[in-house]
Amino acid sequence: MSHLEILKKPVVFSNGLSAPNATLKSAMTERLCTWSDTDFKKRGWPTPEYIQLYKTWGEGEIGTIILGNIPCDARFPEAKKNACIDPEIASHNEYVKAYKPVIDAAKAHGSLVIAQVTHAGRQTSEDVAPTPVSSSDVQCPPRMGMSFGKPRPLTVDEIHDIARRFGFAAKVLYEAQCNGIELHAAHGYLLSQFLSPRVNKRTDQYGGDLEGRSRIVFEIIESIRKAVPDPKFIISIKINSADFAEGGFEAEESFVISKKLEAAGVDLIELSGGTYESSGFEHKKESTIARESFFIEFAERIRPHLTTARLAVTGGFRSSKAMAKAVEEKSCDIVGLARPLCGEPYLSKELLSGQKEKARQTHPDLPKEIEIAACVIQIHQVGNGATPCDTSTSEGAKFATNAVMKLREPQHGAEKDQKL
Repeated sequence: MSHLEILKKPVVFSNGLSAPNATLKSAMTERLCTWSDTDFKKRGWPTPEYIQLYKTWGEGEIGTIILGNIPCDARFPEAKKNACIDPEIASHNEYVKAYKPVIDAAKAHGSLVIAQVTHAGRQTSEDVAPTPVSSSDVQCPPRMGMSFGKPRPLTVDEIHDIARRFGFAAKVLYEAQCNGIELHAAHGYLLSQFLSPRVNKRTDQYGGDLEGRSRIVFEIIESIRKAVPDPKFIISIKINSADFAEGGFEAEESFVISKKLEAAGVDLIELSGGTYESSGFEHKKESTIARESFFIEFAERIRPHLTTARLAVTGGFRSSKAMAKAVEEKSCDIVGLARPLCGEPYLSKELLSGQKEKARQTHPDLPKEIEIAACVIQIHQVGNGATPCDTSTSEGAKFATNAVMKLREPQHGAEKDQKL
C-alpha cells in the first residue's frame, strides 16, 4: 500500500461513523463572528465570512473538520469575535438555526464535522474581561500581544454551571447535524487550568490529585451524554501530552487520563501540548525532527493502550510521507493539521491527490512570535473569499507582519469593534 493509500483509507470510529481519510483540521481561533464590547447578546454569531471559511475547508476534502474554538460563556472568550454558544444569550433553536449553515458548508464534500467547545478561563484577554475566572487565582503572564487579569477561583456552583453549558452546546450541535463535540482541555484553556497542578491550587474536590483536578472534565462528559444520548454523536477531547512547564500537567498524567477518558466513552482523543506560558509547538527532542510531529513519541506510549478511542496527533506534520508513516506504524490513527491549512486551505486534497508532497514552510522574515496571529490574517482572507498571503515568501511574510502590527495598534470606540 502506498503512503497516499494509507492516508486515504477511511477512519472508522467505534460508534460506526467514519471519516473519509486520516487528515484532520484542528480547531483554531477564527475571530470571524459578531462582537459587541457591551452587549453579550451580540457576541459570537456566525457571519457569512465564517460560513465561507468552512465552505472552503470543506472543499479541501479534509477527513475530519473541527470547528472552533467556540466558547460556552460569552463573558469569557479567548478573544473578540470568537464564535459562541451560550445558554444565557439565546435559545437552543436560535443557535441551531445559526450554526446549521456552517456545519452544512463544512460537510458538503464528505468531511466528518466536530465542533470544539471551550472556556478560556484565565486566558480571556484583559480588555475583554479584567477579572477572568479559573481553577484558582494564578495569573496568566502576557503572551501573543495580550495581557490577562488576575483570575478569581470558580465556585463549585459555577463549575456545575460550566458542565451544563457544555451539555447545552452539545444539544445545539447535535440538532444542527454536527457529528460531535470536542472539549478543549489543552493549551492552557480552562479545563487545562484545572488539570495543571501549576495553576490549580484548589483544596476542594476539584483540586489536589489527578482525580480531583480532572473531575470537571468527567462531569462535562456526563453532562454531554445526558444532553445527547445518541452514541452516534462523537465525544472528543483535546489534551496536552504535557504542559512543558515546571510543575504543570505531565506526560505520565496524560497517559493515565487517556485510558480513563476512553473508559468514560470518549471516541476521539486529540493529542497536543504546551500552554500560553510554554509553547509545545517546537521540537523538544532531536528524535522527533525527522518524524515532523512534535508529540509523536507521547502518542506511541498512549496508542497501544486504547482499544475503542481513536487517537489524533496535531502539531508539526508537514509532509504526506511523514503523516502516512505515523498512521502505518500505528503511532496514531489520524494526523492533525492547523497552521498549514490557513495559508493552504486545499492542502489536504492536494496532498492526497499527490499534487503536493508537503506544506509550505514559513519564511524567516515572519517573526516566530507572530506566526499564530499571521494565521488569523490568512483565515480572514479565506473568509472574505481572497487567496491567503503566502508566508513562505519574503513578500507574503512581510505583508502578514505588517497586517498583524496594524491590528495591534490601539483602537478606540466603534472603530475598535470593527478590528480583529
